[in-house]
Amino acid sequence: MSTTGESADETMSANKQGKGEKQGSFWKELPILIVIALVLAFIIKTWVVQAFYIPSKSMEDTLLVGDRVLVNKLVYQIRDIERGDIVVFNGSGSWDEENSVEVEEPANPIAHGFTWVGQQIGAKPTGKDYIKRVIGVPGDTVECCDSENRVLVNDEPLDETYLYPGSQSTHTEFGPIEVPEGRLWLMGDHRERSYDSRLHQDDPGGGSVSEESVEGRAFVLIWPVDRFETFSTPDTFSELEERTESASTAAAALPLALGTVAAVPVHRTGRGLGKRLLSRFRSQRVAGSGR
Repeated sequence: MSTTGESADETMSANKQGKGEKQGSFWKELPILIVIALVLAFIIKTWVVQAFYIPSKSMEDTLLVGDRVLVNKLVYQIRDIERGDIVVFNGSGSWDEENSVEVEEPANPIAHGFTWVGQQIGAKPTGKDYIKRVIGVPGDTVECCDSENRVLVNDEPLDETYLYPGSQSTHTEFGPIEVPEGRLWLMGDHRERSYDSRLHQDDPGGGSVSEESVEGRAFVLIWPVDRFETFSTPDTFSELEERTESASTAAAALPLALGTVAAVPVHRTGRGLGKRLLSRFRSQRVAGSGR
């Protein structure tokens, strides 16, 4: 009996020791797992996708204060920035800092760490990033307004159905302004509350923002979940693109058409002149042979 009891005690002791070793192993591996998770999160948010917090009313009703969006940071490595895109960009060096969102930096290192983490996951504003809609791309001419108080791009009016109700009536005149190479003209959807390219014309870039400052394209609203939505290019910009391409094609074809039209009479004139010269030459030969 004693032998059996000793075996049972040894078995229980071995089980406890095994559990202890497993628990010890877990706590030893936990810091490594945390570091790996942080590194992966850093890589993803730096080069792939990042969540952003909406701190102001400038993009209402498309985006409301407190909304969270995901921003695709790879898309502009594949294609150009397009009119109608909602972009997040760093305003430092292009727009002044008077209207940036104030973010208090906690003195406590632990609180500061939590604030940083919150900014990385889109739970808190960064204070330096802006979110606006692309209205003009390099080479475009933007201005306001036509007889219906609409913004014009390349003399084409925009039917901006996404604007905050009543925003169109608040438009004030600007332009025409040609968007410089490598820069963008950006505006908020709530025009009366948006401090955008229109109001930064005295800043470096004349209100336009460098394409290099764009961090990515907002492609989905993820919070709150009852407002989940993906963002696509509004119809007015697709129609503008088609009209612009048609105008470019027509402009490119015009010199060829004019050249063809001009060549026809020249060709006919040349043929007529050639016939007259040949006729005179033959007449002279006949006259000469008759002498």
